[in-house]
Amino acid sequence: MVAQEGLQPGELLFAVPRAALLSPHTCSIGGLLERERAALQSPSGWVPLLLALLHELQAPASHWSPYFALWPELGRLEHPMFWTQEERQRLLQGTGVPEAVEKDLANIRSEFYSVVLPFMEAHPDLFSPKVRSLELYHQLVAVVMAYSFQEPLDEDEEEPNSPVMVPAADILNHVANHNANLEYSADYLQMVSTQSIPKGHEIFNTYGQMANWQLIHMYGFVEPYPNNTDDTADIQMVTVREAAFQGVKSVSERLLLYERWDFLCKLEMVGEEGAFVIGREEVLTEEELTTTLRVLCMPADEFRECKDQDGWGESEGESSLSIASIPKLQASWRKLLRDSVLLTLQTYATDLKADQDVLSNKELYAKLSSREQQALQVRYGQKMILYQLLELTS
Repeated sequence: MVAQEGLQPGELLFAVPRAALLSPHTCSIGGLLERERAALQSPSGWVPLLLALLHELQAPASHWSPYFALWPELGRLEHPMFWTQEERQRLLQGTGVPEAVEKDLANIRSEFYSVVLPFMEAHPDLFSPKVRSLELYHQLVAVVMAYSFQEPLDEDEEEPNSPVMVPAADILNHVANHNANLEYSADYLQMVSTQSIPKGHEIFNTYGQMANWQLIHMYGFVEPYPNNTDDTADIQMVTVREAAFQGVKSVSERLLLYERWDFLCKLEMVGEEGAFVIGREEVLTEEELTTTLRVLCMPADEFRECKDQDGWGESEGESSLSIASIPKLQASWRKLLRDSVLLTLQTYATDLKADQDVLSNKELYAKLSSREQQALQVRYGQKMILYQLLELTS
C-alpha cells in the first residue's frame, strides 16, 4: 500500500468497522463456537478462529470470499515450518528458529487431532471432508500467525484477547522504522500515520518489536541488515551455566555451582529453556542477566550470606546492565559473559567471515535462493550483536 499523496503524522489512513473483522463472533457459525467454547480450549487459544476460517473457506456463499481472494496462495507460504527439516537445520542452526518450529509443529499436530478434527467430524454438515486436513490446518495456522491482530489488553483485563483477521490492515508490510500504526476504538480499527509519508512511498505498519528470527519464524520474511533496529541475539541460560562449569576444578566447586544455579532458579531468574536477550543497544533481560552473573561470580562466603537472606536488599541488588556499561563490569563477570558468547557462536553452522563474504559479494548473494538469503540475514544480524559483546568483554 502506497501513499497517493503526502501524509502528515496523525492522519487517518483508513478505518475498518468492527463488523468487518473476521472472528469467531462474526463468522456464520459464531453461535456454535460460543456454545462449544469450553470444548475448544487449547494452549494456543486460536482454535475458534481457525475453525471459523475452515468453515468460511469452504462455504459456497461465504460473506468473506472476496477477502480470501486477497490472501497469498496457501501452498506458497514461506514460513520455516514449510521448509524441510534439513533446510531449517542447515540454514538456521544456532538462530533458535529450528527449535521453535519443531515445537510449533508438535503443538499444531496435537491441537488438530485432539480438538479440531473431532469437532469437525461432529459437525460434518459444516465442514466438508476437503477441509479436514492437517496440511490445510498448518497453512491456516501460518496465516493467523502472520496476518491476524490481537487487541491490546485494557488495564482491568487479564486474559489475552483472541486474534482476529482485519481486512485491509493485514495488507501492510512491517518494518522496524514504521510510519503507521493500528489504533483500536469502540466501533472501528483505525490505521493512522505516525510520521510524514511522502507521496508514492510505501505505508508500513508495525507487528511489534520483532527480531529477525521472530520475523522469519512467524511471518516468513526478514529485514536486511542493518535495517532491523529491533534485532536481538539470544544466549541460552544453560549456556551461561556451561561456561561457568568450564572454570570448575574440583568436585566441591562443581557442587557449589549447582547450588548457585538452583538458587537462581528459586529466584526465577533462570530456567532450562530460557534465554538472555541482547539487543544492539540494550540488554532486554537486564535483571536476569545481571543477577545471574552476580550469583555465579560472587565469592563463596558472599553467596552463602546472600542465600541465607533469600537474596539481597534493594540497595545491594540495584545495578544497571546496559551495552555501554559492559566494559565496566567486574573482570569475572566479563569473562563469564565472554565465554558464554564464544559457546553461543559455536552453535552456528557458519562463522561470521563466511557470512560476510557472501553478503559483501552482490553477485554471489543474488545466486542464493530466497530462503538462503533470509536465513543469512538472520544469522548475520545475530552474530554482529554477539561479536559486539566479544569486543566489549575483551
